[in-house]
Amino acid sequence: MIKTSYNQLAGQNLERISAISDGIFAVAMTLLVLDLHAPAVSLVHSEGQLQQQLLMVAPRLLPYLMSFLTLGIFWNGQQVQLHHFEASDRHLTWIHFGFLLFVSLMPFSTQLLAQFICFRTALLIYWFNILMLGVWLLFSWKYATKAKLLHKSADAEVSKAVLNRIYVAQLLYAASATLCVVSTYLSIGLIVLIQLDYVFAPRFRSRTKPTK
Repeated sequence: MIKTSYNQLAGQNLERISAISDGIFAVAMTLLVLDLHAPAVSLVHSEGQLQQQLLMVAPRLLPYLMSFLTLGIFWNGQQVQLHHFEASDRHLTWIHFGFLLFVSLMPFSTQLLAQFICFRTALLIYWFNILMLGVWLLFSWKYATKAKLLHKSADAEVSKAVLNRIYVAQLLYAASATLCVVSTYLSIGLIVLIQLDYVFAPRFRSRTKPTK
């Protein structure tokens, strides 16, 4: 009789990985907005003062929008992988817990960047957060491929598309981070442009005509 160990039984439910992922993403995306505060009533006595106070909120609004897009992009990336997994095991489960660790850190790195938006260290910590999200997704797909946990629909073309998405995105983010040597605002601007491209680019792709 073949003995079954606990480790062989653990982490086999893909739906539970998806459920906890959705919960942590939802909490992280909600916590982002808590760093935005309306102007204090004591400081506003006219329209001009209100407008001035709102302008002071702008530096915090930009990192919030950037991080909201970041989490949306990586949520999509994880869901693509989960959709193409046929099964799971304890190792894959813990890989995704590693990924979710850096999802939960996004509100902190965002707040740090918002408070010290002109400092390179804050920007590099924010970029490192994005880098680790990509690294764990890459690790996830590589492991699932090696462990034969992928669905039969995940052929070579699907695998190539998933890996290229991760590699290209991380190279672009790295290029953006290096611009902090010149200006942190320039670096942030390029990150936002990259994110907007990933959000809206599919709408601009030309549709291929079906072959007869």
